[in-house]
Amino acid sequence: MNFDFSEELNQVRAEAKAFLASHAAGAARRVLEAGQGFDRDLWQHIARLGWVGAAIPEAFGGTGLGDEGLCVLAEEVGHSLAPTPFASSAYLASQAVLRFGSAAQKSRWLPGLADGSIIGCFAWAEGAGSPRPDGVQATLRDGKLDGIKQPTVDGGVADIAVVAVRDAGEVVLALVDLAQDAVTRVKLETLDPSRDTAQLVFAGAAAEVLPAARGFSVIESLLDRAAVFFAFEQLGGAQACLEMARDYALQRQAFGRQIGSFQAIKHKLADVYIAIELARSNAYYGAWALGADAPDMTSAGAAARVAATHAYELASAENIQTHGGMGFTWQFDCHLYYRRAKHLSLVIGAAPYWKDRLVGYIEQRNAA
Repeated sequence: MNFDFSEELNQVRAEAKAFLASHAAGAARRVLEAGQGFDRDLWQHIARLGWVGAAIPEAFGGTGLGDEGLCVLAEEVGHSLAPTPFASSAYLASQAVLRFGSAAQKSRWLPGLADGSIIGCFAWAEGAGSPRPDGVQATLRDGKLDGIKQPTVDGGVADIAVVAVRDAGEVVLALVDLAQDAVTRVKLETLDPSRDTAQLVFAGAAAEVLPAARGFSVIESLLDRAAVFFAFEQLGGAQACLEMARDYALQRQAFGRQIGSFQAIKHKLADVYIAIELARSNAYYGAWALGADAPDMTSAGAAARVAATHAYELASAENIQTHGGMGFTWQFDCHLYYRRAKHLSLVIGAAPYWKDRLVGYIEQRNAA
């Protein structure tokens, strides 16, 4: 039985890897040093290649590669540390409109999201904490949105936002054009400045509800699916950290030997390798669950998220340790991956939230 991606998608992977190796190298460092929200040139390049619209049907301007195609691209984006709003726009905003929007909303917004001319973000958080119904306090009355959403990843560079709000007491998702005067954006400082993060303040902003997005379970289902895409991005970053650590261990000399010959280094890298392979297994099952719209999507997404978060955090930390005193200096890229690992571990809820979600699903299934 072949558990790998199709030959077509592996070809897409090879082309994406080659493109990012030549166009994304050093991009995260440049964005961080310049204080920019993202690399706009790189974004336009990947948009022209059709990556942003990978999971959007061709009828709406997408490339029709499907969810598995987006997983493959997410892994390569993570490996290259590309500083773009790819996750916010492709994993979250586009998926929300595609799954829960009306026919008119899909026709209006999906073509622009697919070609990258429109950048989307997902505004769910209202301060620290995990996604939960009582955490949604922003309100929608007569089509006007009031409230504060923070932190919102890519909120400072996005054109539209899918916002979790309360409409007559019920949690819903609403679509908001961020170019309105009734929307104020405040840049937030985070551990990973190569990814834009902002506070969004809505003061009577015009908003339209996504008709099929009513109830907090809708937000959970959106996050379950996004968790798989993020797991692939984390998997790509973890793999890059392992490769960096391995290469440095093979060329760095200490006491007349490669440091990779010492057991202490071997054991570190072996632990990272095992964590990555476990994460890969869970991510691949998650990719299958996406494509099959499997009934255990909740557990598949949570397992992929938990395993990938652990793998990336471990790999990025051990990469720094393997590099020794040089590992936390500005001239090495180790810290950039560590920053991104921490950023991705929080962007749709921290690991404890996903562990609880996984355990809760298993308990519910066993009780049935």
